[in-house]
Amino acid sequence: MDLNADLGEGFGHWRLGDDEALLEVITSANVACGFHAGDPGIMRRVCAAAAARGVAVGAQVGYRDLAGFGRRRIEYAFADLRDEVIYQIGALDAFCRLAGTAVRYVKPHGALYNTAAVDETQAAAVVAAVLDHDRTLPLLCLPGSVLAQLATGAGLRTVGEGFADRGYLPNGTLVPRGAPNALVADPDEVAERAVRMAVERTVRAVDGTDLPCPVESICLHGDTPGAVDLARRVRAALRRTDVTLTPFTAPPT
Repeated sequence: MDLNADLGEGFGHWRLGDDEALLEVITSANVACGFHAGDPGIMRRVCAAAAARGVAVGAQVGYRDLAGFGRRRIEYAFADLRDEVIYQIGALDAFCRLAGTAVRYVKPHGALYNTAAVDETQAAAVVAAVLDHDRTLPLLCLPGSVLAQLATGAGLRTVGEGFADRGYLPNGTLVPRGAPNALVADPDEVAERAVRMAVERTVRAVDGTDLPCPVESICLHGDTPGAVDLARRVRAALRRTDVTLTPFTAPPT
């Protein structure tokens, strides 16, 4: 099983989360590419730190929305969104190469993640961007989503992702942020949910329904209060159940 987290989500003098501490726990780093968060200096630093620890780097692409942290839905023309995603992947890949590594996957962020899960136009734009940039890159996304279906149909590898610290609706989508039960805050519950995802491939929805959860990677949000301790607990719980933690991507050649 892979453990991923969102990193590099500061901007200028502003910092969010403890990137260095999380890199000691996770196996894949979703690095902000400058649109919803991040800047060139942060991108370079996080790529170098991840490469030094053998952590896989993925491009976390989002809306051009620093003020809203990429969590506000924006309507885009297909070509505009496609090209902005390509731009972000390319920028991060430049800093990866300086660190002796490469972008190894792509993951949408925030509102783009949620919108592409249900909206064919935005999902198709993300898929087209990956195809144009490098069709060998896996796409990390919600299992069964519109994005996953379109990406698979286009010949891309899709990697199912589960969220141990987020609430699920009975239809398998995430509870919208700001709604009751959107976040799971109890550390023991988060660890238990991660183990169920890894071992049983299920997740419990907010109504008590057990849903199929065929995932290869579990996400822990770097901006969640106590994120580092939470990540350590999840890692320890998984290792106690003999789950091997490893990136879902092959190392760059």
